[in-house]
Amino acid sequence: MLRPEWLTKLAGRIDLLTPDEMAQADAAAPRLGVPGSVLMAHAGRAVARAVRARLRPCRTLVLCGPGNNGGDGYVAARLLAEEGWPVAVAALAPPQAGSDAAEAARGWHGSIVPFAAVEAARAALVIDAVFGAGLSRDISADVADTLRAARQLVAVDVPSGVDGATGAVRGYAPQAALTVTFFRLKPGHLLLPGSTLCGELLLADIGMPAGVMPDVRTFLNAPTLWQVPTPSPEGHKYSRGHVTVLGGATMTGAARLAADAARRAGAGMVTIAAQGNAPVYRAGSPGLIVSEAPLPELLADPRRHVWVCGPGLGVDAAKTALPVLLAGGRSVVVDADALTACAGNPDVLRGAAVLTPHAGEFARVFGSIGDDRLAAARTAAARTGAVVLLKGSDTIIAAPDGRAAINASAPPWLATAGAGDVLAGIIAGLLAQGMPCWEAAAAAAFLHGRAADAAGIGMIAEDLLVTLPRVLI
Repeated sequence: MLRPEWLTKLAGRIDLLTPDEMAQADAAAPRLGVPGSVLMAHAGRAVARAVRARLRPCRTLVLCGPGNNGGDGYVAARLLAEEGWPVAVAALAPPQAGSDAAEAARGWHGSIVPFAAVEAARAALVIDAVFGAGLSRDISADVADTLRAARQLVAVDVPSGVDGATGAVRGYAPQAALTVTFFRLKPGHLLLPGSTLCGELLLADIGMPAGVMPDVRTFLNAPTLWQVPTPSPEGHKYSRGHVTVLGGATMTGAARLAADAARRAGAGMVTIAAQGNAPVYRAGSPGLIVSEAPLPELLADPRRHVWVCGPGLGVDAAKTALPVLLAGGRSVVVDADALTACAGNPDVLRGAAVLTPHAGEFARVFGSIGDDRLAAARTAAARTGAVVLLKGSDTIIAAPDGRAAINASAPPWLATAGAGDVLAGIIAGLLAQGMPCWEAAAAAAFLHGRAADAAGIGMIAEDLLVTLPRVLI
């Protein structure tokens, strides 16, 4: 997870660039007056500076690939050696003649050793400048063995073997203590398993001109993407929206968690539509409305414009209720049993506002996710016309128009029963107040993680209802 101070460090740079987009930016920089050699010099200096700030001089091996990543490594090696560090370079292959990396390599006049595991094992520190974020094939066995031998590793851009577009590991990738990347983060820095291999993540400014930015569609989820509604002086409970949660007959706690979360998120009124178990629901929070009216009667009230369908509802009940809600033109948050009810039939979900599957539910509805969670979420959103919030420690929020945000606010202890029900309720509460679907889902994911962080290790889902008001932004 990224703590609040991380957002400050990013200074608003929440745009995520795919490796292809980063390559476009690199290619555009010289046309805007900043040669690639200058960017490489700045990148190598950022790596050397980060190493010096965290470590004492020690025996260091810089592993250099033949591309620009290797060029950054040659610059870092030279600068560390100039500061008195005992540095050697091991080159996987020479850079292409005439390239910026070749120019950087010519600036290295120190020790050159074989690219081999035995050399990596001798070093106290290995700087991994072999492959950057654009790698899309498995690394070879000799490279993997050399990286595996490192006792302490600092990665340039990404740990070699991590796909910067997806976070997937291409054969093997080492565990870095620190990863220094440049200009903008890549999706692979935030998506599993790449996110866990980066160690401390440092985003360095290398003087890239602002005009190189492409039309970005992927973001780190942060408050600059959305704004939580603020109650107005003239507002009232009806103007703050009415959420209705379908309540199941057996797992009543799930619907109650979702309903209470919608209230905490700011909905003016929340009703549980009881499915034959009204006495249990009436024993819950006093501020909840419990109705035994049939679904068509409840839908006849236009003020009930946001619904939550799925938490604790039961698959059979969800199969019956969901089509009725969608036909009624309501904003529906589809979760849990309602997703399972659509297994193998994703087109049934067209017309929903937000879908909140975890990986298993996603696979049941849409098929295998594969290595590219980001692409899978986008495809599902485009197919259904709904915002897809693919849950996990690297939750993805994808819109039908191609926008996607990766959430990094969730601590590990958020993985507990009932937390997903709370998330569905927060989304509904924000939708009820007029937030657009993608923004509401992104804000809910962010606040959900922040509330868990505030609750601390050992939290249970009910604790999120207490801490959520503290983190509303």
